[in-house]
Amino acid sequence: MPIARSKIIVASLALLTAGGIALKWDSVRRSAILAFDVGYAVTTSELKPSFDGPDADREQVAVALVPVLDGLSQPVDLQAIPGTAHQALVLQKTGELWWADLTSGKKHQLLDLEVVTESEQGLLGAALSPDFSTSKRVFLDYVIRNGSDFSVIQEFTLEGELDSGRLIPGPILLSVEQPYQNHNAGQLAFGPDGMLYITMGDGGFRFDPKGNGQNTESLLGSILRVDVSVPGTLSVPPDNPFIGQEGARPELWAIGLRNPWRMSFAPDGRLIVADVGQDKWEEIDLVEGGDNLGWNTMEGTHCLEEGCQAPPKHVPPIYEYDHEEGQSITGGYVSRSPSLPALEGQYIFGDFVRGRIWAIALPASRSTPVESARALGRWPVLVSSFGEDGAGELYVLDYGQGRVLRIQDAQMDI
Repeated sequence: MPIARSKIIVASLALLTAGGIALKWDSVRRSAILAFDVGYAVTTSELKPSFDGPDADREQVAVALVPVLDGLSQPVDLQAIPGTAHQALVLQKTGELWWADLTSGKKHQLLDLEVVTESEQGLLGAALSPDFSTSKRVFLDYVIRNGSDFSVIQEFTLEGELDSGRLIPGPILLSVEQPYQNHNAGQLAFGPDGMLYITMGDGGFRFDPKGNGQNTESLLGSILRVDVSVPGTLSVPPDNPFIGQEGARPELWAIGLRNPWRMSFAPDGRLIVADVGQDKWEEIDLVEGGDNLGWNTMEGTHCLEEGCQAPPKHVPPIYEYDHEEGQSITGGYVSRSPSLPALEGQYIFGDFVRGRIWAIALPASRSTPVESARALGRWPVLVSSFGEDGAGELYVLDYGQGRVLRIQDAQMDI
């Protein structure tokens, strides 16, 4: 496809979702992802922010996005390598996994998986074992087709060195059937407790037709918490909150999620989850064991259908924004970056479609919602994920141009 036409596609998506045309968000997100799946490319190289819409009236923070790694295709996850300052694993939705040095821009392909890549499927998440320096274990979340589509969690082991070796497949530890091609979520993260947390979307389609968000007999629409400390095995921690509840899956940690697209643990240990909304609201949740985040009864703090009753143990989000501002939230990290002194301790997140990036201060209590965000600008970037390296530097993954960008104070030398 000619480059000029690819620019038109992206510009059209922005216009269609700006509030003037009643285009359903699921179709917008799918259109954006499918466009790039077949090789279209955003070619805008000028990295300058704008502050429009509601951001024009917010406190604005001047930051720069500095390219540090390119030559990727549809990057979706970046995970720091323990014991290093600026090295990471970078995942491509298409199934490739790279070691990368984020200072030199060098990279080496460690793995090429056969994955299903339709709509929101693909290689979606990675986590390195807390004892990676000795065990060399890496866990991946990706989608395969075996009659039906399944999200699988598989263990791999590094053979050789990161800059020249490869990942050797081990056992598949968990397999969950996916009824549709969207809302796969798919992030993995080790918590301060050493347990592996897994995000599972509701399985799609619109309105969660299978009712997975409120079904404790399903693993979909939830966050799972499992123990993978013994190589090659997955077990259920005995203190998981749904153990003992009739009909409930013991792996569950929290339920009522639609499509949690990126989670992270704050320095104080709290779990922060960004959940993609349907037609009106995007949300950020502080999640604890046993929580019900409300989907598919609630979208953010709002009833999905007029007159609803919030489900038992419902915990509302700490922050939400409507579709005048963005159409698909991408969760990030609490900043400890030496390159962002003005944002120390702030949670940085963005929007996949609009390219907006914001920062909020997390409240001390979940009962106190955040009323305002600080604007870091709207950028010519499809914000598919954020990343943090071992030194605390923060990065944005640009799905459209296949690159990794460091976020830094605008006054710093580039």
